[in-house]
Amino acid sequence: MKTKQANVLLAALLVASGVGAQTEHQAHDMHDMSGMQGMSGMGTQQPAQVSTPTSASSQDAPASPSSTAVVPNGHIAPSPPSTYPTHPGMGEMGMHGTPFNVFTRVDELERGFGAGPAATSFNAGGWLGGDLDRFAWRAEGEHDLGGTDASIEAFYSHAVAAFWNIQAGLRQDVGDGTPRSWAAFGVQGLAPYWFDLEATAYLGQGGRTSVRVEARYDVLFTQRLVLTPKFELNAYGKDDPSRNIGSGVSDVEAGLRLRYEFTRRFAPYLGLDWQRRLGNTASMARAQGQDAGQWRWVAGLRLWF
Repeated sequence: MKTKQANVLLAALLVASGVGAQTEHQAHDMHDMSGMQGMSGMGTQQPAQVSTPTSASSQDAPASPSSTAVVPNGHIAPSPPSTYPTHPGMGEMGMHGTPFNVFTRVDELERGFGAGPAATSFNAGGWLGGDLDRFAWRAEGEHDLGGTDASIEAFYSHAVAAFWNIQAGLRQDVGDGTPRSWAAFGVQGLAPYWFDLEATAYLGQGGRTSVRVEARYDVLFTQRLVLTPKFELNAYGKDDPSRNIGSGVSDVEAGLRLRYEFTRRFAPYLGLDWQRRLGNTASMARAQGQDAGQWRWVAGLRLWF
C-alpha cells in the first residue's frame, strides 16, 4: 500500500515538473520574441500577441478584409498611390492652358586664341510662348580681322513629347559672301542619357540643301562646376564658292568648356575648341592659304535671362 502511494506521488511530481518546464519554456520564447520585435522596431518594445482559443467555426472562417495583419516590427505598409508621379516635363503635355513665358540663354560669348588671329564668337537662343507652342530663335556667329560671319534662325516650335519639339521656320546667313535664305525644319530635345540635341534640315534657293546637327552634354563635378562637351556638324548639297563652302560634310567642331556657376544665370568658363574643314570646303580654304583645321583655347561667359 505504501509502495502504491509512493508511485502515485512520484507520478504527480513528474507531471507537475513537466508542466512547470513547459510554462517556463513558453515564457522564455515570448521574451525572445518581444526582444526581436524591439530590435525590428528600432528600440520600441511591442507587446506579444497571444492568440486565444476560438471555436472551430471562427478558425475556419476567412479573415475579414478590414482586419490588419500584424507585422513583427508593428509597421503597416501604406496603401498604393492612386496616381503615379511624373517627370516635371510630363505635365507640359496636358490639355490645360499654360502660362506665357520668355527665356533667353547665351551658351557661348567668348574670345578664342589660337595660331591665327583672335576671334570673338557667340551662340545664343531663346523662346517666348507657352509649353506646347512657342516662337523660338537662335543665332551664332564669329567676328575676326577678316569680318563677320553669322546665321540667324526663327522657328515655330511645337512640343510633341516630354522634352521634344518639332520646329519649322527660316534661317538667314549674313556676313562673308553672298547672303543666303533657307527654309528650316528640325527637332530639338533631350536624347537618352540627357544629351541636348538639335538636328535641322534646310532648303534654299536654287535647290540648295543643308543639314546641321549639334549635341551637348553637361558633366557635373559639383553643383557649381560643370564640364560641357560639344559636337557640331554641317553638310551641304552644293558648292557655294562665294561663302567658301563645298558640297558634302563641310566642317565639324568639337570642344570642352568648364564653367563655374556663381548662379544659373551667370557662369564664366574656360575651354578648348577644335575646328576642322573637310572635303571640298577644306580644298577651298587651302587654295586661299588658310589652314583646314585649328585648335584654340577660349574664355567666355554663359548667361541666362
